[in-house]
Amino acid sequence: MFRYITRGPLWVNIIIGFVFVGAIALVFILSLNVLTHHGVAKTVPSVTGKKLDSVQSFLKAQGFSVVIQDSVYYDSLPPSVIIKQVPEADAVVKVNRTVYVTVNRVTPPNIDMPNLVGYSFRNAEMVLHNLGLRLGDTTNRPDFAKNSVLQQMFNGNEIKPGDKIRMGSAISLVIGSGVGNENIAVPTLVGLTYNEAKILLEANGLIAGSVVPDPSVKDTSNSYVYRQSPQDKDVQGRRYRIRSGQMVDLWLSVNKPVVDTLTNLLPPNAVKQ
Repeated sequence: MFRYITRGPLWVNIIIGFVFVGAIALVFILSLNVLTHHGVAKTVPSVTGKKLDSVQSFLKAQGFSVVIQDSVYYDSLPPSVIIKQVPEADAVVKVNRTVYVTVNRVTPPNIDMPNLVGYSFRNAEMVLHNLGLRLGDTTNRPDFAKNSVLQQMFNGNEIKPGDKIRMGSAISLVIGSGVGNENIAVPTLVGLTYNEAKILLEANGLIAGSVVPDPSVKDTSNSYVYRQSPQDKDVQGRRYRIRSGQMVDLWLSVNKPVVDTLTNLLPPNAVKQ
C-alpha cells in the first residue's frame, strides 16, 4: 500500500489525506451524541429521609453515582439517613450524573461543655440549643441571683466547662429562685471545717458568701471556721434570723477555734478562762 501511495501524484495523495481526515472527523462528530448521551436525560429521584445503604443501590440502578458530601448530627433523626441532596429531587439531568448527599451521623460528635454558670436561664437554654445539647431537668435553689444558672449537671454530677460531652446530651440546670420569704435561724458554723459549713448552709437554704482564709491556710476545704457574718447569736444569746437564699461570710484558719458557748467567736489559739 505504501508503494501505491508513493507512486501516485502528490496532489492525489493530498486529496486522499483530506478525505481520510474528514471521514475520521465525521465519525467522531456523529459519535458524540452516543458518547455524551446527548438528549438522554433523567429525573433525579428524591432520596431525602432514606437510609444511605438503600439509596446507594437505588441510585446506581437508576444510572447515578453517589458521593457523601458532608455529615451532620441531629438526635431527632435516625442515623445514616439522607438530610440533603444535590441536585435536588425532580431535577432533570444527564445520565451518569453524580448525586451529592449529606448524611446524619451514626455517632454523635464530642463537643466542649460551655460555662453556663451566671447566665440567665433563657440565655443558657439558647446556648445549649445552638451547640446541639438538650435542656434536662431544672431545679430551683434560693439565691440572690434570681433566674441565673448556679450549677450545670450531667447524669447527676456537676460538669465543668471544657469537659467533653456528646452532642445531644441533656444538661440539667440549677436555677436561683431569689431570696425567699422564710426566716431561717443562722446556724452555728464556728468550729466546723469549711466543707462541713457549706453542707450545713445548703441544708438550711443559705449560701456560703465571701471566704477569708488566714495567710497560713493552704487547704481551704479542711480549714476551720473561726468567724462568721452574720453571727448565729447576739450577746444575749438570741438567735439571729435571715431569709433563705442569703449569704453567710466565713473566716478560715488552720487551727480549730476554741468555741465559747456565750460569744461563739473566740479566735483560734484563744484560751478559755
